[in-house]
Amino acid sequence: MSVDDADGIRDFYKAVVGWGSDEVSMGDYADYAMTASDGEAVSGICHARGSNADLKGGWLIYITVADVEASAAACEANGGEVIVPVRGLAGGRFCVIRDPSGATAALYQA
Repeated sequence: MSVDDADGIRDFYKAVVGWGSDEVSMGDYADYAMTASDGEAVSGICHARGSNADLKGGWLIYITVADVEASAAACEANGGEVIVPVRGLAGGRFCVIRDPSGATAALYQA
């Protein structure tokens, strides 16, 4: 989730569902990996800055794909848009797409 007030939304979910959080350095600020009681990462809460500036509001689902570059190319070939180019993340690679209806999703290759 990318929001204007990641600190406040982090605190909201910590209070409401009991998640913990780990800071993820983004250079001059931190985003958050939200964790279950066993320490397992369950979501991310990010500041709507940098490459996340256009992803405000709502949760961003991650869809596992076999080949993220091929899926990104297929997105564009079928009327979608890659709004965050393919890059590394947590031992894999991902990108963020916008489908022809305007919905966004991340594509993730482990």
